[in-house]
Amino acid sequence: MLKGISPLLSPELLATLHRMGHGDEIVLADSHFPGHSVNGTVLRADGLRIAALLDAILPLFELDAYVPEPLVMMAAVEGDRLDPRVEKSYVSAIRRHAPAAPAIARVDRFAFYERARGAFAVVMTGETAKYGNILLKKGVTPVA
Repeated sequence: MLKGISPLLSPELLATLHRMGHGDEIVLADSHFPGHSVNGTVLRADGLRIAALLDAILPLFELDAYVPEPLVMMAAVEGDRLDPRVEKSYVSAIRRHAPAAPAIARVDRFAFYERARGAFAVVMTGETAKYGNILLKKGVTPVA
């Protein structure tokens, strides 16, 4: 355990976040997501909810300020409905650590899968909310 770093971050996830560069993307995937089918780098965070992981990751992770949509979620498939509480819980965590971040963008299911294919890694979580996946694009860490 490290002082000042959330115990929710496994050594593998912490190392992955560190190795990512500006413009790299990471997917925090719900438990329904086909992570192993779409990306060769899959980390496990079983039992953890995505809002809690956002609270653990975002104090250490700069979102990309050079793109209009550094946060992306999957849009509902025709005939399905989104549960607004899911995005609301994510936005709450995001605002605590990145208050100037733009709103979360929504893309269709297959566009999200395509982004996940090119992501640096996919983190499979214990999130059970339908359409609970979120993609984060890493920015440049400011020099203190």
